[in-house]
Amino acid sequence: MLSPLRSVNVTRYVTPLREGGSMPAIAEADDEFLYVIKFRGAGQGPRALIAELIGGEIARLLGFSVPELVFATLDEAFGRTEADEEIQDLLKFSVGLNLGLHYLSGSITFDPVVNDVDPLLASKIVWLDCLLTNMDRTCRNTNMLIWHKELWLIDHGASLYFHHSWLNWEEQATKPFVLIKEHVLLSQASELDAVDAEFRKLLSPDIIRFVVSLIPDEWLDDESKFKTKQEYRDAYALFLETRIAHSDIFVNEAQNARKALI
Repeated sequence: MLSPLRSVNVTRYVTPLREGGSMPAIAEADDEFLYVIKFRGAGQGPRALIAELIGGEIARLLGFSVPELVFATLDEAFGRTEADEEIQDLLKFSVGLNLGLHYLSGSITFDPVVNDVDPLLASKIVWLDCLLTNMDRTCRNTNMLIWHKELWLIDHGASLYFHHSWLNWEEQATKPFVLIKEHVLLSQASELDAVDAEFRKLLSPDIIRFVVSLIPDEWLDDESKFKTKQEYRDAYALFLETRIAHSDIFVNEAQNARKALI
């Protein structure tokens, strides 16, 4: 179902999640829910939020379990009483629109040794990460949770890494994703051809254009590659549409990496 993201106002900073390099935090919003907040003032800036937004919403539209994403606004006065100077600076530079993921209270980190994933679901996750060029779903950091006995995908902020420089981005759209060899679920991903056929049909240009239309203008304020903000959105859409049209390239790369692994 195509729907815009809800918007909330952050009302209380609960605790930092220091295991994340970008210093996300658990915070409460005015709807009384807890969220993991990804801050625009963190090291990778708004680009990490754009990758999180695109990756998370594409995953949701493909049928994966992902925490609800919301636009989370920080008021200028928020965080002034925070004792930790590093956190205070982060909040100061994050005034305005940030991104929140619904906090899955009681979830546990996916453990590839303990938790089984069937080949079809593993293949779907591998395909998604090839599309998004997501380098961050490895044995060291699975970015998956078990919540209510279901597998949930989190943290797509390291995806779409081409947009940190936009260097040869059109060419990169058709390149294989060689880092897939490090994927935590690659050995189980034996159904990639079937998944490829299914997901190519689901991810129509209209779906892709809807997802990139969600990128807020203010997350593109520091960009200078294109003349307008809409041109940036169009570039994200074209990158994704091109990768989908040439998905055989990254599927073959994943299949070859899997053969070498098993």
